Amino acid sequence: MATTGEKQVMVIGADESEQSTYALEWTLDHFFAPFGPNSPFKLVIVHAKPMPSSVVGLAGPGAAEILPIVDADLKRMASRVTDKAKELCAIKSVTDVTVEVVEGDARNVICDAVDRHRASVLVVGSHGYGAIKRAVLGSVSDYCAHHVHCSVMIVKKPKTKY
Repeated sequence: MATTGEKQVMVIGADESEQSTYALEWTLDHFFAPFGPNSPFKLVIVHAKPMPSSVVGLAGPGAAEILPIVDADLKRMASRVTDKAKELCAIKSVTDVTVEVVEGDARNVICDAVDRHRASVLVVGSHGYGAIKRAVLGSVSDYCAHHVHCSVMIVKKPKTKY
């Protein structure tokens, strides 16, 4: 079992989605806030910043000029994600937290973070894609569930009922 001193490590994958924010809030409410400073976990929040070339997907004339603009936008997005995560932790009085931004594909970045921190639990949100969309886009939560060597908790935001 992975520990930091006495505490196990819990890694949460974070992105700009509503589902990711919900997963973080749910996790803080159930595994951290009730325990105050005595939570059994150390929290590591990881945001995967895509590489500009993977977002733009173009080559040739003009590509060199647009990549720095795309990279600046991705850095701003990463900053918004990490600022929101830190704010949610502060609101819930969670202080034993590390927030990381790592460049790369989310699936690899999250799995690498689990290994690097020797996490005993990985938490990811679910976008709720259907089978076709999931097959085309790929599912980060599905990939991680099959490739990490720890327990995985996929937090789904309840659907709004009318």
